[in-house]
Parts: sequence; C-alpha cells; structure tokens
Amino acid sequence: MELKFEEVAALDKDNVNGVDGSITVRSVYPLGPCPHFEYTEGFDMTKINELMAERSLSMAKSRANDIIIPDPTPEWVCDDFFDKYAKLEPIFSKDNVRRFLRLFRNGGGKAMSWDLSITAQTLTFLVSFNALQCAQLVLEGEAPELRGMHANPNCINKYGYFPLHQAAERFSVDMIKLLLRHGASANVRTVGKEIIEDLLPLHVAVENTCLHKYLEDNLSPSQNHLDYIYNLIRLLCLPEMKIFLDTTRLLAEKTNNLLGELWKYIEDGKLTQSAVLLLAAQEQIRGGCSSSSKKDGFDMIKSNILRLSFTLIWGKGSNEMPQKLLEEMKALYCAGLLVDVISRVGEPLSAYIQAHSEVPHVEVLEHVSSILKEYGFCPTGDSMDTLNLQPYDCKKSDRESCGSTDANRAATKTANLHAAKKKAARKEVGGGWDPTYARRRFFPYWRSVLQARFPFKVYPTYARTDARSVLDIEHLHASVRNSMANGSTPTPIIVDPVGRISPLTRNNQPTRRLLLLLVH
Repeated sequence: MELKFEEVAALDKDNVNGVDGSITVRSVYPLGPCPHFEYTEGFDMTKINELMAERSLSMAKSRANDIIIPDPTPEWVCDDFFDKYAKLEPIFSKDNVRRFLRLFRNGGGKAMSWDLSITAQTLTFLVSFNALQCAQLVLEGEAPELRGMHANPNCINKYGYFPLHQAAERFSVDMIKLLLRHGASANVRTVGKEIIEDLLPLHVAVENTCLHKYLEDNLSPSQNHLDYIYNLIRLLCLPEMKIFLDTTRLLAEKTNNLLGELWKYIEDGKLTQSAVLLLAAQEQIRGGCSSSSKKDGFDMIKSNILRLSFTLIWGKGSNEMPQKLLEEMKALYCAGLLVDVISRVGEPLSAYIQAHSEVPHVEVLEHVSSILKEYGFCPTGDSMDTLNLQPYDCKKSDRESCGSTDANRAATKTANLHAAKKKAARKEVGGGWDPTYARRRFFPYWRSVLQARFPFKVYPTYARTDARSVLDIEHLHASVRNSMANGSTPTPIIVDPVGRISPLTRNNQPTRRLLLLLVH
C-alpha cells in the first residue's frame, strides 16, 4: 500500500508541547556510529564478530521510542511475516510466550524484526489478538532471544495507523495501559490513502462506541429531541457500555486539547459522539482547561454553544434556508441540553456505572431515570423497551465462535483449497480472543472507522444485511480454482482478528480485491 506521509499529519500540531511533547518525530531511526577496526598482525575475526554483536545489542537497547513515519520496514520483511503466518497465528491467539521466543530464535525473527527493532506489523498483530504477554515481551525487549531488540509503540504500520489505534479498536483497556506504560503517545494520528486520516486513538474509541448495537437499535433522529438525549444517556449507562466508556476515558486522559476535540463533535452536530466523550471524560473536561484561570471545561463549552447560537440567528439568518437554520438550531439546543445534563448529573451517573456492572436492564434504566429526575431532568416519552436491547446473533459454544475469529481462521495464504476449507471450518477460540468476546457481540467490527476506506471487507454471517456485495467461501474457492486454471496465482490474504484483510502482494503479483462473507 503506497502511503503519503507527512510528519505533521500524525501529531496534533497545536499541542506539541503537551504531555508527550518530548517525543521526537522521525522518518527513519537514527544511524549509529560506523565501527572502525584497524587491521594489525594477529587480526581476530572472531573477536570482531563478538564486538559487532555487542555493538548491535547496545544500539538495540538504546533505541528510543520516537514517532516513526513512515514504517521503515521493507516490503520483503512484511512478505516474510505472512509466509510465517501459519505458525504465528496459533502463537498469537494463545498468547504463548515460550513458543513465540522459540520461533523468533529459530529464524522467525527475520520476519518480525528490522534494523534492530521488532517491526510495527508484528506489534500490530499482537495487539489485534490481544496477546498481552507477548506484547509486553516485545515492548520490554529483555528476553535474550530478542537480542536486545524491542517494539516501538510509536512506529506507524504500513496500514497508516499506530498500535494504540489498534488497541482502541479492540477496546482492550489492558492493552492500552500496557502501550501507554511503554511510552505510546495518545496524540498520534492516522495517515494514508486507504484510511480516514487525522484520527486519534480517542476518535477510534468514540466513533466505534457509537456503532454499539444498543445505540443503533434504540436511537432515531425522528425522536423528540428531549427524549433522544435522555434515551442516549440511559443507554450509555447500561452494563454492556462500560468497557466502551472505560476505553474512551483512558485515552481521553492522555489526549491533548480534549476540549477542542469535544467541540469539533458538537460543532459538527454529532450528538452521540459528544455524549460518549462527555460522559466518559467528564473528569478531564471539568479540569481540562490549559489556561491559568482553570475555568471548568463544561462552562467553556456552554459559552461556545451560546455564541454559536447567536451566530446562527444573526449571522446566517439572511443567507440560510429557514428549514436548514431550524435543523442547525435544533442540533445546537440538543448539544446544549446534553452538556448541561452531563455537567450536573455526570458524576452520580458515572459512579452508578462503575458500581453496577451486572444489573438487569430494567433496573438500570429506572435508576438512571430517577437520577435525572432528581436533578430536574424529566423525560416525557414512553419508557424504553428492553426487548430491543439485543446483541448480535454471534453465538459462542464448543462449535461456534464470534464471526471475526472465524474470519481470521478462514482466510488463507495458500492456494491449497483443501487447506483453506479446513481452516474455514475451525471453530476453536484462542485465549487471546476469548476475553473480549462479549464486546464483539455489540460492536460491528466490520464497520470500524479504521476500516472505512480499506479495500477489503470481511462480514460474519450474522451481518448479511450490512454486506452490499458478498463472496462466500465456496465462491472464494471457485475464484481460486478459476485463477489456477487460467495459470495465474491468486493473491494470498491474511485476516486479523478484527476482520482486516492484509493482501500478501509481491512486486510481480497484482492485488486481487475480494469482499468476503464468511459462513459458519
């Protein structure tokens, strides 16, 4: 994938002096001093090799976690990684440190390292599998088998995003904490032709939270604007929303110019995104102003809403159609109500969410409504029907698993149809995937904001209605057979646990773009 990289596009340039402002942005890793040896009598090549090994070890250990754009890893290293994927996938899925180190020592390191560093692609896949132990191993770089090399959490991958974006898409709080502990910046942004550019990890968490099935099934723009806001708040307080809010909160704590990011959502009329960020990051918003006055961030947002409403009425009245102006004012009033509610009720709501992670839906909705009424906010519409609070039909048993895992199993990097069919039939779930199964029941990973412009899509069987055009496994087999009959080699592909396909394209192979529907 050819990317257009600009260093300034990957950072919030208005906040380079923030909490991670000391991180350097580079296009390549700095070169170390060139070794110099004098040839003398008794020249010992063995000793020279030992000195060179010591030098490489020292350089690898001292390599800083600078922000690296673009990914410096050559394409052939990425190809080697996919060549070894059949061995890597079970190791990643089971988060097996011992097997990972054995493979690395026995030659696998050539596919997972470059220029004295573990590649960004390797770390990205570890994060996508939620392989916490293996990820910690490569971030620390202390194991002798790694020869001093470690993974840089601030190195962009060839897809145009950073490991923290992947962890945000995974809604893995533990992985995010691990990356942050090892110096990952929360202020890096996506860059590339096949990805929505300028996305922070925070944006990934917020936008993907808004895809939660409860929100999509129970909110409608046709609702009364008051009921829309109240229903939105009640839905966000349900136990199944907690991990999504926790992820957003954690990233918000480390994101510069949080009020600016919130205001962009409000100004663009994105109420659901605004609500997610307001509720999850209210603590940072209350004290999030960087000025010496330390004015409450909620007050600042309210003032901006008031000024914008005056601008709409006085500045645009003569130039805008009445209906359009009415819609803009309605959205602004809703935003004002939303900010007012969270500023006054946010703390008791947050306390309730944290203390009641396993409570029946009816009880949660009733209690949240009582809190709203206690503070003077009274929903007027009908009570919410809890029958509409249903997850995706993503069943998990000994023989069934979540669709995104099946996608990972089904994709093959070989033209061997028998092997492909065997992989497609595998149903076991690795230890690295199982902890987040419940989250995948509510998050449509195939519509993730990180995949919005990706040329390949994978749809699980329970998402047939989302697939505009699909190619099931049998059609895939037929396509491969036809390609082989015509004398051409089909492009091998790999699917990661969140359904993102990575085509293994070599210089002499055209990319075959397929849209897959994987059948259980």
